[in-house]
Amino acid sequence: MQMAFVQELNEPLSNEERNLLSVAYKNVVGARRSSWRVISSIEQKTSADGNEKKIEMVRAYREKIEKELEAVCQDVLSLLDNYLIKNCSETQYESKVFYLKMKGDYYRYLAEVATGEKRATVVESSEKAYSEAHEISKEHMQPTHPIRLGLALNYSVFYYEIQNAPEQACHLAKTAFDDAIAELDTLNEDSYKDSTLIMQLLRDNLTLWTSDQQDDDGGEGNN
Repeated sequence: MQMAFVQELNEPLSNEERNLLSVAYKNVVGARRSSWRVISSIEQKTSADGNEKKIEMVRAYREKIEKELEAVCQDVLSLLDNYLIKNCSETQYESKVFYLKMKGDYYRYLAEVATGEKRATVVESSEKAYSEAHEISKEHMQPTHPIRLGLALNYSVFYYEIQNAPEQACHLAKTAFDDAIAELDTLNEDSYKDSTLIMQLLRDNLTLWTSDQQDDDGGEGNN
């Protein structure tokens, strides 16, 4: 439905339309990501029990959820590549970063459930989209802009959860947080709430990730 709307429009979306589209797809894919995590956990426990019939049922349900998740992600990625990113003008930096971040996000969601060569391909695509968005945001957007901050948040999560690169994740998150703190006077009144919320999430992740690293270092020291 959303895809047909954008295809018919074939021109840039307003900020409100862009946000509505993003939220609509995020709700659809979010439900399936949550279901996949739950069923994957059940599958692990079932495998330990050794009940073959139950294992097969759980596996079939997980694969069904994966297909649904992949279909939604491919729908969004097609929309982004064929319409939304393509329709951005050279100077529409905010929209370009927003859509490239979204592209990185949906490839990241695919990476969460993919394996082998397929995983390697979607991880590379996610990295490429995030990296391009990151370069544009650094050059053309204030460090306190909520879209730039949101990109840094998700890109750092990609490094931590998908790439298993905690040092890069912490560096990216810390740089984004510190840069925003240094320019708090540029904070737009309209986006103050969004920006400060994302800054808090960046700080929360940094606290969690540095704590995890210290625990890992401690564990290695004892072994």
